[in-house]
Amino acid sequence: MAKSEEKTGIIYIYTSQNNTITQLTDLSGSTIGRVSGGQVTKHNRLKSNPTIAMFIGKRIREITRDYGITAVYVRVRGQTNGTGIGAGAHALVKTLTKEGLKVISISDITRVPRGGPKKKGGRRGRRV
Repeated sequence: MAKSEEKTGIIYIYTSQNNTITQLTDLSGSTIGRVSGGQVTKHNRLKSNPTIAMFIGKRIREITRDYGITAVYVRVRGQTNGTGIGAGAHALVKTLTKEGLKVISISDITRVPRGGPKKKGGRRGRRV
């Protein structure tokens, strides 16, 4: 028997305290679909909610079915200089596995500031 060919994609998840944004790409980086919390709910306070993240995961699964994608790499990103990833990321990854997608790997790609701009004040510091 021939082994069935599985199509692979990359899911980028950006979670902050205010929203959850998910983008599905193929391996070359071309965007296939994008779903955010604002497309699922109209309440601003609920956009970063784990329940809404579950609905985002279901919509992403519908897009993957249309394109025949069965396995995905997951890249999770939080806010730069934040304390961690938002509440929706865990629920979204869990929903993707429950919906039948094979998760190959999960990696954290949160940006870390290194140095930054020059601080205000001169040689003796800022005088308040």
